[in-house]
Amino acid sequence: MKPTQFDYHAPETVNEAALILAERGENAKVLAGGQSLIPMLALRLAVFDDLVDIGRIGELKGIERRNGSLWVGAGTTETAVGASAEVASAVPLLARATPLIGHFQIRNRGTLGGSIAHADPAAEYPAVALALDATMEAVSSRGLRSIAARDFFDGVWSTSLMPDELLAGVSFPVWAGRCGFAVEEFTRRHGDFAIAGAALGVELDGDDRILRCAIGLIGLGSTPERALRAEAALVGQLVNDLDPEEVGRLAVANLESVPYDLHGSAEYRTQVGGVMVARAWVAASTEARRA
Repeated sequence: MKPTQFDYHAPETVNEAALILAERGENAKVLAGGQSLIPMLALRLAVFDDLVDIGRIGELKGIERRNGSLWVGAGTTETAVGASAEVASAVPLLARATPLIGHFQIRNRGTLGGSIAHADPAAEYPAVALALDATMEAVSSRGLRSIAARDFFDGVWSTSLMPDELLAGVSFPVWAGRCGFAVEEFTRRHGDFAIAGAALGVELDGDDRILRCAIGLIGLGSTPERALRAEAALVGQLVNDLDPEEVGRLAVANLESVPYDLHGSAEYRTQVGGVMVARAWVAASTEARRA
């Protein structure tokens, strides 16, 4: 199949893109790396009158420290994120999730902003952004709006971005202290979307007591999920007193919208998710104890 007919726009600045979106509204769709959108257009799973290609906008690319956070431009490719020493140092969870995204050809074209704005619950970057309390920077002709990750993902492949808004960048808080991070996921083949997975960070005090915990769940809901109840239950406990399998079971307890398809039932995905959380917990807590 081929896409339906549409008008193509290639703005060179953020302001120009914002004006096009303001004019075209719900009839327009932003194109970043195109690794998700182009197949959907080709299969006519998505139909739009206007396609706004933001690939030429240099303002949307880059990685830099800003006020205690690491800002990553929405147009920054996944390959650039994975190769960045700044990302590896400041936001290890983001760096470790990157090699798990598709294949290198996809990462060469795909962008951080495209992945997060696409909001696939089985994708790695949305889970990392949610776990780390990232802040989304949305731009429109009306100005700049900051959106907390917990308020950003609001449905299946859906976000709280308004039709005239463009995701310009994402700010990830930088953790300090005795921290450890890990991403674990189970896939049928390398490069496939995960059947289930976890992106996990933990911070310990000098006595190995948990000061902070973040658990993002991959592929276990209709939106990216965060195991908030498990995090709250773990904070304040001594890490050596915890059974990793119990941590995993706690993290996936009471999930309400676990998907099911030909790759596995909801029960199977939940069980696999618990195992992935347990593995990530072992890796992250071990790293934190050594810090």
